[in-house]
Amino acid sequence: MKQISFSEKCYLLLRKVPKGKVTTYKSIANALGIIAYRAVGNAMNKNQYSPFVPCHRVVKSTGEIGGFSQGRKKKIEMLKKEGLNIKNDKIVDFEKQSYRFNKK
Repeated sequence: MKQISFSEKCYLLLRKVPKGKVTTYKSIANALGIIAYRAVGNAMNKNQYSPFVPCHRVVKSTGEIGGFSQGRKKKIEMLKKEGLNIKNDKIVDFEKQSYRFNKK
């Protein structure tokens, strides 16, 4: 059986996040049973499958936009196109817009 890489595990989870919702680096790490939030960020930065794997939907736990390989301006543009309201580089109504992964 083929071993799935850490990045691939992150991408499989991220594909569950629907348009108009966001998740966090921390939420993905927690869903994987780890605390390596920065490793999740690194996996998102190296995402070769965008937009099929929507790494633009991953934000900081504070609701701030965070980084993006194509630039923050592009990330904000993509999120707004999906119906998210962003003010001062933060998701408006962040808790309401957050996607929660099912606990196993």
